[in-house]
Amino acid sequence: MEKARDHTVNSTSIPNLHLGTSSWSSEDWLGVFYPQGTSPADFLTEYAKHFDTVEVDATFYRSPAASLARKWHQRTPPGFTFAAKVPRAITHDKVLQDCQGDLKEFLGVMDLLGEKLGPLLFQFPYFNKQAFARPEDFLARLDPFLQGLPSGYAFAVEVRNKSWLSERFLDVLRKRKVALALIDHPWMTPAEQLMKRLDPLTADFTYIRWLGDRKGIEEQTQHWNQVIINREREMETWVPAIDKLLARRLRVYGYFNNHYAGFAPASVALFLDVWARLHASHNM
Repeated sequence: MEKARDHTVNSTSIPNLHLGTSSWSSEDWLGVFYPQGTSPADFLTEYAKHFDTVEVDATFYRSPAASLARKWHQRTPPGFTFAAKVPRAITHDKVLQDCQGDLKEFLGVMDLLGEKLGPLLFQFPYFNKQAFARPEDFLARLDPFLQGLPSGYAFAVEVRNKSWLSERFLDVLRKRKVALALIDHPWMTPAEQLMKRLDPLTADFTYIRWLGDRKGIEEQTQHWNQVIINREREMETWVPAIDKLLARRLRVYGYFNNHYAGFAPASVALFLDVWARLHASHNM
């Protein structure tokens, strides 16, 4: 079984780059990331020994209780950052309509994270022609919604209709300083190709998600404690792409899903290994 090779090394050694995983709650990580016998109540505290940020997946399903958000804050050290998905009631069920109460409730709980609150992600599904006949129809709904967002938060938007990624779409995000989420997903244009065609920067930070092929990997495994897919080649393209983003003096938040390669902590370790190797060879 392949384990993450060195969990003590993390992205804090790379200025403005914050890497973590999507969620910390996998019991499959016991014995390969969390010490055997670690209580689920202690997973977050243990996780925060290795990474300085995490993407909260659970908020996609519902806004958490205030007491839970307070515990997250208490169980992590100073400087830790929580990114969180906006509830699916807003992005999937109501698709930005009549959802101001849902958003207000969600933000009210997220505010309890205080200085540890990071980007908040609107993760949209793939929309077929029945949902939105044209990308302009989606933008007609997205634009006024973004204009109405409260200030003081860092928001990001993820879409899974690759043909929608255009200058007009990015201008809508840029106008409100909302980040475009770059995702490594079978449906979407690879980031390095997208960056040759468009300037994906629409805010003072960038949000990256390594998602992978959920259906494909679940045909191979249902447990997330070892690497199933070798992603070294992908990391060799992501490292120079992220280098270009960091050169523009902005913060980059990136999160690996278990479904990307089979074991998210090992994916972070692989990225950092490739980063070190490529930069060492460049400096020789």
